[in-house]
Amino acid sequence: EMVKTFVSNINNAISHLETLGCHPKKASKGSSSDREYIPCFDHKHRNWNGLEFPGLKETFTAQLESLHIEILEKCTLLDLVKDQECVCGAVFAHNNELEYMGCKSLILATGGYGSLFKNHLCTDDVCGLGQFLALKAGCKLINMEFMQMMPGYLSPARNTIFNEKTFRFARFTTNGSENLFTPEEEAILDIRSMHGPFTCRLPSYRIDLKILRSSLPGEGGVEVSYADAAKNNPPEFIQIYFDWLEKEKHVSVHDTIHIGIFAHAANGGIRIDADCKTSVDGLFACGEATGGMHGADRIGGLSTANGLVFGQRAGRSAAQSALETPLANAPAQYDFSAWSVDERKKIRATLQDLMYQNAMIARNEKGLETTLEQLQAFLNDHPHTDETDVAAITDSRILEGQLMTAQCILKAALLRKESRGSHFREDFPESNSELAFPIELHWDNGIVSNYIRYAEL
Repeated sequence: EMVKTFVSNINNAISHLETLGCHPKKASKGSSSDREYIPCFDHKHRNWNGLEFPGLKETFTAQLESLHIEILEKCTLLDLVKDQECVCGAVFAHNNELEYMGCKSLILATGGYGSLFKNHLCTDDVCGLGQFLALKAGCKLINMEFMQMMPGYLSPARNTIFNEKTFRFARFTTNGSENLFTPEEEAILDIRSMHGPFTCRLPSYRIDLKILRSSLPGEGGVEVSYADAAKNNPPEFIQIYFDWLEKEKHVSVHDTIHIGIFAHAANGGIRIDADCKTSVDGLFACGEATGGMHGADRIGGLSTANGLVFGQRAGRSAAQSALETPLANAPAQYDFSAWSVDERKKIRATLQDLMYQNAMIARNEKGLETTLEQLQAFLNDHPHTDETDVAAITDSRILEGQLMTAQCILKAALLRKESRGSHFREDFPESNSELAFPIELHWDNGIVSNYIRYAEL
């Protein structure tokens, strides 16, 4: 139902953008003959729409102003408030103050959890806090083990996406001059150029594993240089990428770069229905914070489409819910526990290192269990102390959310004793048709993970 709703509403969502005055960029060449416009993991051409930030910003700003929507910038959500089983408010950190706000309905659009890993292509605030708060409020999480991991720049311009289309135009070396790939591996670079994120479903998974292992601390690193075919009249899509790279990152196609594997975007998250309702009344969710509309791999472009389709549906559903709630149920006051923990910077750095080493594209039971035990120890061994400094309170809440959401990923990855799409288990390298079901997580005196058979969906 989620997939049907998603696919059937993508064109409508694009048309809606255009009615608002935002006109996506189209491919200037005939994309029907240009392989560069086939999205990741797809095998044919689709309607190609390039959404550019300046146009989106202008369009959405005008809409917000025309609807007189109040914006509270630089807020951090710290807690969800419930009256019995219904969400009716939230606590924020705003302007170095704690603020409590009641509401008739609430939408979580807090993004994914990429910054739980040392190398990540998202901003640091994409940390999984929304998933933790939803779980704590009584929501369920789904597909948390599936995440897009892809090559990115270590230097220069760290945290920049390495465009997969350039794989077939590049030379990869390590230790200064040694070829990274064997002739047999170089033969599958063409396959690797057709998808950005890692997948164990295709033979090209060996490319990513070698890049990861060669870029770990103490290894020689992976150096990339481009062939003349990339420098002189490359395909349109690749030229667009190199033009952007030089303009925004000041990196030229003639420069030598170093790459590694980075966390990019989550395929799983808060479980919602087709109307973006969670399992908790009054609480809705959309965007990368949610799961259920993507599988073990995600076709290119569908992360943005997800935001467009379900963002609109979440707004409509939450608005209707608010209309049907004559008075907010939020209490006049809320007893918020203000505390902090010590050594937050050290704990967060260790968390990111452990997740990078043991929960990236190469997973196994020992590494996953070791990481899970260490994260649980952080929660148990660092007691809460009363706190009045809002910055310390905020950072401590974020860290708690990061540790808990990371455990959700690990529990799902441990339960899935097979390899499927973006989830690769070195100790279970084959897919198992008997496990072709989603994994759901919920809270019951701890994080509980279980498979959902189709009859239960």
